[in-house]
Amino acid sequence: MGQDRPVVRRLGRTAYETTWQAMQAFTAARHADTPDELWLTEHPPVYTLGLNRKGVRPPLRTDIPLVLTDRGGKITYHGPGQVVLYLLLDLERRGCTVRQLVSHMEVAVIELLAGYGILAQARADAPGVYVVGKKIASMGLRLKQGCCYHGLSLNVDMDLAPFGAIDPCGHQGLEVTQLRDLGVDAAPVVVAEALQGLLGTRLSQR
Repeated sequence: MGQDRPVVRRLGRTAYETTWQAMQAFTAARHADTPDELWLTEHPPVYTLGLNRKGVRPPLRTDIPLVLTDRGGKITYHGPGQVVLYLLLDLERRGCTVRQLVSHMEVAVIELLAGYGILAQARADAPGVYVVGKKIASMGLRLKQGCCYHGLSLNVDMDLAPFGAIDPCGHQGLEVTQLRDLGVDAAPVVVAEALQGLLGTRLSQR
């Protein structure tokens, strides 16, 4: 049996901490009948460090704020020109595990990139999506009482230099890439709409 498509909210550019607190509040207040939601946004420059903090090297730059957040994973960077898609889902109601949801996110990004003629793949040892070994999409979730929040980020048309001041996702020497550098001249808002459409379809097919 199929599932309802999540409600899509287009937030524009938002402060990371404000949006994080809104996700926490939404999840704490939801009940058995609360519709699932996907939030599309973009953040000003910010480093975020997840709960897996052991051995993570702090950023070499001090001009970009660092936020200690409650998602899974290690350290990453968000900035203008990056599509951020947050998933506020009742996984228990959907009969979906976190691993299955991560797979849905990865496949949606891979399908999106295939539409632009780009071959991408996931890695069993490091969640996310990669193009010729370079990371283009990162993922991290938080699960509370069967419901999740946080989600994924996809590099579209941004300044990648801040990634050089960290070990992206805790992997020393990991290179990152983006759609613009792969020859795709698409605005982040266009990419965001395509991505939420693909992911929404995958979620509604369960």
